[in-house]
Amino acid sequence: MPESNHTRLLRWGYNFFPAYRGTGARIEYIASDFREIRIRLPLSWRTRNYVGTIFGGSMYGAVDPVYMLMLIKNLGPAYAVWDKAASIRFRRPGRDTLYARFTLDGSELDAIREALATTPTIDRTYLVDLVDRAGEVHATIEKVIHIRRKDAPRG
Repeated sequence: MPESNHTRLLRWGYNFFPAYRGTGARIEYIASDFREIRIRLPLSWRTRNYVGTIFGGSMYGAVDPVYMLMLIKNLGPAYAVWDKAASIRFRRPGRDTLYARFTLDGSELDAIREALATTPTIDRTYLVDLVDRAGEVHATIEKVIHIRRKDAPRG
């Protein structure tokens, strides 16, 4: 699905938001329905560590907010969405530009809504890989996202 003028403007804004800009990554694409986002993390003076590879913190920071944002946009204002936990597994040093592609399909969103119809909160786990241009995985990030119906009691 192509970007809309709205998501193109949001992409520009996210890329200039200081917390995300500091990671060195850039969001390259946001589908108009927020079900796909692609990012790019170049090896540059901003992302390079002492041994000449991409900082692990830049790798994690580049992917950190994306699934939460996608779920907020797709589920709407009736749901509260928060990052709950994360882990990263480094597989090989980042010596070149890395890429990640995040997707949500309709069945995942339906499953979330269905689960929250019978329980006030759920946790969902998502995996994303940072890969080089050849598709080799340099890091795998696991994100646990907490989702709650806003009308559900807290506790």
